[in-house]
Amino acid sequence: MNEDIIEVRNISKSFGGRKVVDDLSLSVNSGEAFGLLGHNGAGKSTTIEMILGIKKPDDGEARILGKDVAANRKEIFEKVGVQLQSSAYQAAIKVGEVCEEFASLYCSPADYHRLLEQFGLLSLIKSPVMKLSGCERQKLSVVLSLIGNPEIVFLDYRQSGNCFSR
Repeated sequence: MNEDIIEVRNISKSFGGRKVVDDLSLSVNSGEAFGLLGHNGAGKSTTIEMILGIKKPDDGEARILGKDVAANRKEIFEKVGVQLQSSAYQAAIKVGEVCEEFASLYCSPADYHRLLEQFGLLSLIKSPVMKLSGCERQKLSVVLSLIGNPEIVFLDYRQSGNCFSR
């Protein structure tokens, strides 16, 4: 029997009087791949941010692994990997340095060298992140989301070319 690892009940969010998420409910079972599809401005990123507790919903609630996200952020942080639509890095940080920094946040991090190799980025380990192409930065974001060995991964990916065609 599959259990719900993500539960969302009746969440809503408005910005400036415009409702971007309206009474959304969903559940995701263990082992299931789930996607939110829609045009720009449809509320996909806002929904993910509410599920993660980054943004507070105007109404409704979200639970991850049976826990309220607002009340259990630290515990949930250890079990969830996130790749947001855009990421900002320190000005001159190198690929290996940002991976090392992320790995230091977790008790049992994945081998980031292996992840970089799987995503075709190992040869760029000493390169400044700011010199990476857009696709290489997207791949790095996915690597960073996997460093914590998460039980759940959120990928908020904006299509900009075919970055993952291998």
